[in-house]
Amino acid sequence: MGVFFNPISDTGILANRRNEAAREIERLRVELERHNHLYHVLAKPEISDYEFDMMLEKLIALEKEFPELAAEDSPSRRVGGEISRSFPTVRHAEPMLSLSNTYSLGEVEEFCGRVKRALSGEERKEPEPEFVAELKFDGVALSLLYRDGLLVTAATRGDGRQGDDITPNIRTIGTVPLRLGIAGRSGNWSIGEYRGREIEVRGEVFMTREDFAGLNAGRLPEERFANPRNATAGTLKLQDSAEVARRKMVFVAYHLRDADRQDLLHSERLHLLERMGFYTGGTFRVCRGAEEIREFIGEWEGKRRELPYEIDGVVLKLNDPSLRDELGATSKSPRWAIAYKYPAEQAETALRNVRFQVGRLGTVTPVAELEPVRLAGTTVSRSTLHNFDEIHRLDVRINDRVVIEKSGEIIPKVIRVATGKRGEDARVIDPPATCPSCGTPLRKPEDEVGLYCPNAAGCPAQVKARILHFASRNAMDIKSLGEALVEQLVEKGLAADPGDLYRLTKAQLAGLERMAEKSAQNVLDALHGSRSQEYERVLFGLGIRHVGLATARELARAFPSIAVLRETSPEELAEVPDIGPVVAQSVHDFFRERRSDALLEKLRDAGLSLSAAEPKTLVNRNFEGLSVVFTGTLERYSRQDAAALVEARGGREAKTVSRNTGLVVAGKGAGSKLEKARALGIRIVDEEAFEAMLA
Repeated sequence: MGVFFNPISDTGILANRRNEAAREIERLRVELERHNHLYHVLAKPEISDYEFDMMLEKLIALEKEFPELAAEDSPSRRVGGEISRSFPTVRHAEPMLSLSNTYSLGEVEEFCGRVKRALSGEERKEPEPEFVAELKFDGVALSLLYRDGLLVTAATRGDGRQGDDITPNIRTIGTVPLRLGIAGRSGNWSIGEYRGREIEVRGEVFMTREDFAGLNAGRLPEERFANPRNATAGTLKLQDSAEVARRKMVFVAYHLRDADRQDLLHSERLHLLERMGFYTGGTFRVCRGAEEIREFIGEWEGKRRELPYEIDGVVLKLNDPSLRDELGATSKSPRWAIAYKYPAEQAETALRNVRFQVGRLGTVTPVAELEPVRLAGTTVSRSTLHNFDEIHRLDVRINDRVVIEKSGEIIPKVIRVATGKRGEDARVIDPPATCPSCGTPLRKPEDEVGLYCPNAAGCPAQVKARILHFASRNAMDIKSLGEALVEQLVEKGLAADPGDLYRLTKAQLAGLERMAEKSAQNVLDALHGSRSQEYERVLFGLGIRHVGLATARELARAFPSIAVLRETSPEELAEVPDIGPVVAQSVHDFFRERRSDALLEKLRDAGLSLSAAEPKTLVNRNFEGLSVVFTGTLERYSRQDAAALVEARGGREAKTVSRNTGLVVAGKGAGSKLEKARALGIRIVDEEAFEAMLA
């Protein structure tokens, strides 16, 4: 008997199911945004992380079942997952000016007096002007544009007039509302008050100290970010928004541009931003006169180490927007605002000894061993001295009392010897004659400031560092291969280079200290997984001097295999965009070394990718061999799509204009890149001509 199909009843069931799903999706979105606001902005969570994740998973499942119900402002967009090959340029509606800085309270008083005099004419007597004092978050400036209450664009400050569109990455930040005004309004998705309006919100993106420490925890020393600001800046430019979502960041709002609310005081705008769902820090204060400002600065200088994030000063802004308009701005800074920066924290301690650390390229770095001292909330016991030129410049000696400074860096620096405190036991720091790891006589190249060990193949310290680099996150990403394990492998003669890793057996690994069969198997599984890494990652993992990940990518594009690359002359290498003569010579020299042949043979035997994947079939060859730079804003294509069209026709996108650039495509608002292209005589076309070239 056949199955009876009733189109009317079945269609009705589907319609009912869709309506139920729509109501549930709407409810979940409101609840998730409310709990997101409670957690990230108010720090008052009502449910557990598990409960939140279950709600989010349910929403994602429903949106997959009914893709037509998915929306740009859905909380599911915070998970990330988009891949951006490039970031389009966005022109700011109003320039994002930088603030004038001062480290002097006296200059702050002068600023207040200057503003008061400028606002006081003969015909009027202005009262003491009001300033809003805000904490100066040590992060990356950002502009958010909302239309009809929905987030449409998030852009970096850039050069102040135009920045990069990084919207997919910013959607992953919990303190950035995807839709204005719904946070905390359970069951109310109405945004009627924002319809037909364009609103810009500016602020700062930063990482908390705890999240920054967690990000650095799993990285090798040479891969660690110097401070939370650097980590934030690097994260915002990642091409994978899913990875951005995994790195927790915070957006703090400090400026509102809304044509319908031009008369609001700055302090009123900050409160309004909070009602819209933004995090403002909640620490700003309206001050009258220099004395109240001085009190605010002094209060937070004493409390700033109690904060979960870095601040480096206080920002002062005139509260009344009409008075701001009267004062105006210079080409770089507004006349109605100033930033007072706290001096970097310092501490005095004793330099007890100096040890010499050997890196993967043989460079010997002097590291000061200090008498432990508390500085900027942590106990400091060592500091890099960089090189012997720096030691001579400081005239620092063992047993000296030294002043160290920490301004956000992981490892503080010695800035000077404490005046008049050198004792009779002070000893000059002599450079070592031989390598502290292998005993080989050290060398000092004429054009470099550092000493280095030439025993690349036989120096244990270099071997360990090269293996750790090869296993690092941006190279082969072998997660189970830590510093302690690599040290044992090298000391017991089980690994003389990265290629030996793929010859390890379970029995060899299980016999090492603090290793068992399960741990050994985890290492073997991680090694097996690394075999699928792309050619460019293998190239970076080789540890060639001056070849970072971006350079490895360029080399992989230009030379389809290691076999081709190793036979290329320095002159040919230098013709590759963004590869200069120094890098070219370094690459050429690497492949002339005997140890490189042995390493590559082991990697080939292990089945690693020593050549690029099969190239895609080209649409045509209209851009073959052409390096194309896009500048300004394109109307028909996103930057990512335009670059893909060029690559599909044999060309490549470049980020900077140089003599190797073959073509510049200039959109609206093109700036310095366009000017440089004209100066170099490079062919320039508009978007219409570019489109014609594609056919």
